[in-house]
Amino acid sequence: MSQPASGAPSAGMENELDIRGLFRILWAGKLWIVGMALLFALLALAWTFFARQEWSATAITDRPTVNMLGGYYSQQQFLRNLDVKASLAPVDQPSVMDEAYKEFIMQLASWDTRRDFWLQTDYYKQRQVGNSKADAAMLDELINNIQYSPADITRNMNDNVKLIAETAPDANNLLRQYVAFASQRAASHLNDELKGAWAARTIQMKAQVKRQEEVAKAIYNRRQHNIAQALKVAEQHNISRNETDVPPDELPDSELFMLGRPMLQARLENLQAVGPQFDLDYDQNRAMLNTLNVGPVLDPRFQTYRYLRTPEEPVKRDSPRRAFLMIIWGIVGALTGAGVALTRRRSN
Repeated sequence: MSQPASGAPSAGMENELDIRGLFRILWAGKLWIVGMALLFALLALAWTFFARQEWSATAITDRPTVNMLGGYYSQQQFLRNLDVKASLAPVDQPSVMDEAYKEFIMQLASWDTRRDFWLQTDYYKQRQVGNSKADAAMLDELINNIQYSPADITRNMNDNVKLIAETAPDANNLLRQYVAFASQRAASHLNDELKGAWAARTIQMKAQVKRQEEVAKAIYNRRQHNIAQALKVAEQHNISRNETDVPPDELPDSELFMLGRPMLQARLENLQAVGPQFDLDYDQNRAMLNTLNVGPVLDPRFQTYRYLRTPEEPVKRDSPRRAFLMIIWGIVGALTGAGVALTRRRSN
């Protein structure tokens, strides 16, 4: 009855962890632990010299100023004023700078813009290997190396774009080139829209001027016909003087003959000499049409953005992170050395 009770403490002691003994074993194998930690750290250091490096440059942009848009601003504003006058557009529409910057952001984040940019760079051409699949995979990786982040008002962030390259100068130069490339594509699209809108306004203004001319000509022909018929009636009845007290402008067309032959003859000759009459609106439309007929003066390189943070050469490498890797692999090596020390102690 007493034997199991006496054996219980010995079983519990076998299951206990001897912390002092463990540290004694690890101290005895300290050379293995330190040596493996140094070995793994040196291997990680050597790997960083041969691994591909990644450097990133960042640019922050905002909408351009009026001076940056150049002649595009004045011509686009001219078309807007025509639309507002003709009640074809609301008065509180977005500014020209906002629309230009919106097009720039669209191009900056576009997949096609990034692809076309890399295809025309020496950076991509120098890294081609001649294998279509390998080159396509590399191109897809380069496209993903350009990362656009939209503005966030809640976090007080502006639009920014980051480009990753193998060297710091390449990251800086390529990002500057990409922003300029996106701006040029945006300017090209905006110029095409301006050209199309200008042509549409020209056609519209020509139709409006022609309609006003047709209306004025119809009124002129009708007045000339009425006076000529009244003169014929006055000659048939030998009416040689004014026989009515009603002012000539208030006299209906059917009673014009009562003005007499001399007055009707004078009015007919005066009407033929003056020709059709046009109002001020017609003269303004003719002036607008003459301006539109000249056509827009397109500037292919106006700037659709401004920098809030100009790209610079990065001072810290993104990858590989040498100190971080050496610390991590040093810890792995130390754990491996501890395992070796424990294994050797058990075998002994």
